[in-house]
Amino acid sequence: FESSGLVVLEDVAVTYLEEYTLPLLTVEGYDFLGWLDEDGSLINADTFTMPASDYTLFPSFKKQTVEGEYVIALITDIGSIDDESYNQMVWEGIQRFGEEFNYSYKYYKPLEQNTEAYINAINLAVEEGAEIVIMPNWFFENAAYIAQYQYPNIHFLLLDGVPHNIVDWNNMQTIDGKEVAYSSEDNTVSALFIEAEAGFLAGYAAVKDGFTELGFIGGMPVPAVVKYGSGFIQGANYAATEMGLANDAITINYMYAGAFWANANTQATAQSWYQDGTEVIFAVAGGAGSSIMAAAAIEDGKVIGVDVDQSGYSDTIITSAIKRLDNVVYNTLRQHFDGTFIGGNFGFGAYDNAVGLPQDFSRFDTFNETMYNQIFDKLEDGTIWVDSESGYSNDDFIDTYDKVLLVKSN
Repeated sequence: FESSGLVVLEDVAVTYLEEYTLPLLTVEGYDFLGWLDEDGSLINADTFTMPASDYTLFPSFKKQTVEGEYVIALITDIGSIDDESYNQMVWEGIQRFGEEFNYSYKYYKPLEQNTEAYINAINLAVEEGAEIVIMPNWFFENAAYIAQYQYPNIHFLLLDGVPHNIVDWNNMQTIDGKEVAYSSEDNTVSALFIEAEAGFLAGYAAVKDGFTELGFIGGMPVPAVVKYGSGFIQGANYAATEMGLANDAITINYMYAGAFWANANTQATAQSWYQDGTEVIFAVAGGAGSSIMAAAAIEDGKVIGVDVDQSGYSDTIITSAIKRLDNVVYNTLRQHFDGTFIGGNFGFGAYDNAVGLPQDFSRFDTFNETMYNQIFDKLEDGTIWVDSESGYSNDDFIDTYDKVLLVKSN
């Protein structure tokens, strides 16, 4: 038996093929739902037939709710829950779990976009009964660092960030005056994503759809952006190899805009690329993505969005390399409520169904759902390994992808 944070269990010896009566567990404040097998499926029987090898069973609990309390809390990043971005996708994961298992949930919108306002919202959520608090992105890294110590009995989920105490990266000033610290304590999950796998799928899809003149514009060369770009190159090369294309059959213009906000320079660069023959640009540039979309609309070009499904932003978006925040939220909530929550920093990728492309393939000419599922399955089961550490500036890394001609700017 797998022990959990709610109960400590001792293993038992059971004879092969013996019908073993599964015990009923009692934990104050929780309903015992039954036993899960090693695949995470509920055993819908009172007995268990012992197989010919050791086997582990997992207890499943549901916390009893109290009227007027909201046990699941989302702190938005000042935006709304229908922002077609991080807040909305996280909220959809919370709603799916809350409705399926009948747990109460609520979102709290901070008055300002700063750590003090985030902490105030967390305080209010805890006062109203929250036992797990979800923060949707890296804006909350300082708030998560503070809150995990302030509320050691509350669980926290920070998406796309790691709790730390740094408030000024130029002089490494810390929020508490102590030494620099990165820390996800036992009550905090820091969920990071394998961006290279999402980028791989975007590059693969573009080439399989017939595009040969590609572009990549990142905001700045921060790790997540570099990994998206690295995966994009690998995916394009894999598709070109699979299709039997000649060396250097795919050209990728590659640059960092130096900004994560809309600006004229990024739009001008994108327009010049489209005019020179670039067919589609992977825009990993935050708010500067709107500048690339504007250029694409003028020049009849195409864009690949990032992080969330951005198809609603512009008709120029053919697909997006997305992070399935909703799935990570749903699974973490299950772990919290069944007592298997474990704090720490974790990476989530195709294996966890945490990255991918949206399921709408209508804006492609030839790439379709069947082709997507085939390549995704290879990522999920490890048949394809995507290098998520190397960046475009590593010449040895680039030289291994002979189907891609990389044109680097700035």
